[in-house]
Amino acid sequence: MADVIQGLADFLFMPYIVFILLGAGLFLTIRFDAVQVRRIKEAFKAMTAKPGGGTGVLSPFQAFMTALAASVGTGNIAGVAAAIISGGPGALFWIWVYGFFATTLKFSEAVLGVKFREQAGDEVRSGPMYYLRDGLKSPSLAWIYALVAGVAALTTTPFTQPNSIAVAVQYVWPSGDIAVPLLGVVNQTALFTGLILAVMTWAVIIGGIKSIGRAVEKLSPLKVGLYLIGGTVVIVSFIDRLPYVLSLVFNEAFTMRSAMGFGIFTAMRYGVARGIYSNEAGYGTAAVAYGTAKTNRPSQQGLQAVMEVFIVTFVTGTISALVILLTGVAETSIAARAAGGEFLTSTAAVASAFNMAVPVAGGWVVAVCAFLFGYTTLIGWAYYGEQFLEYIFGRSVTAPYRYIYCLLIPFGAIVRPEVVWAWGDLMNGLQIFPNVIGLIGLSGIVAAFAKEKN
Repeated sequence: MADVIQGLADFLFMPYIVFILLGAGLFLTIRFDAVQVRRIKEAFKAMTAKPGGGTGVLSPFQAFMTALAASVGTGNIAGVAAAIISGGPGALFWIWVYGFFATTLKFSEAVLGVKFREQAGDEVRSGPMYYLRDGLKSPSLAWIYALVAGVAALTTTPFTQPNSIAVAVQYVWPSGDIAVPLLGVVNQTALFTGLILAVMTWAVIIGGIKSIGRAVEKLSPLKVGLYLIGGTVVIVSFIDRLPYVLSLVFNEAFTMRSAMGFGIFTAMRYGVARGIYSNEAGYGTAAVAYGTAKTNRPSQQGLQAVMEVFIVTFVTGTISALVILLTGVAETSIAARAAGGEFLTSTAAVASAFNMAVPVAGGWVVAVCAFLFGYTTLIGWAYYGEQFLEYIFGRSVTAPYRYIYCLLIPFGAIVRPEVVWAWGDLMNGLQIFPNVIGLIGLSGIVAAFAKEKN
């Protein structure tokens, strides 16, 4: 099953999604006069912006933290590690390339999310559905997006995030198996990790977006800071290998066939795919989060979105890649994978790299970070999926959706990682098509905000 799903995902990503996203990012960068470079100083200031009037339910900072919480997930750890081990060191270069151009995609989503939103009493409704319907004047495309994105949120996030968390926890706290009715024999640590996550997720999402905003406002800075400190310790410990690793990254990004067995198209495929997983630019989800902000300045949220991609791609994602490359974990895993043997991937690979710099404690740092990354992403994406499905089915779907979402989390913790990531690639890839059509079609509106004076 994993091979079949991965085959479909590969068919979509190479060449279609890879070139669509890179092409759209390049087009928008030119049309917006490189807003991600030209207004970078203003973007740094926008991170701590205060409410500025307008409709909305969260402060601009809470909206920024909600978007950051959803995008800085275990994909920044597990996804990036999988990209390097499956696509070679050159995948990191393509993660950077996509990250640079992805800032304009995310800028557009945030701006349009604020521009086209609905206020319903004390709630706000936002997302690509609204700018596809009201901006692009395409109700059918809005409906298609909402359906695909709603199914993706319900069937990917409750699996990918708990699975990566469980892999990290198992690495530092191994346990035996247990027989469970209907499920068969499963790992005890993975099962209990999933159950705890399900309860914690339910405790927050039951309160709606305001409860989510308050939670991520505290947890998002904590998780990024902790991972940055831990990753810096590992990088400094192996700093003598940095020139070699960087040369490897650039050389492997362009070779047709490297000594490790990878080529440029493999590196691009996994680099862009995991880059998307890391920063979520192109998904359209940013429009949901930033659209909740109490502001009448769409460009302010757009600049926050630029910083979100910068943090995700060039801080957390780069740390994950460098630590497994510097410590040699990636090279060992790539060789074992090629030989058909057991190899480390996902969060286990990063935990092993941290352990090489700080024995025992390093693995626990990754486990704690993976837990925080995954947990905040779970609660952020719970709200995303809720908005998508409410657009189609109305408010009556909210309560059943929340129950089903949380009930799926324990299952996500115990399934095979290969199936989880393959399905995630496929579903997330499908929702990109209608969203990018909207971003290109409405780029003239966004360009006006991108070029406005400070």
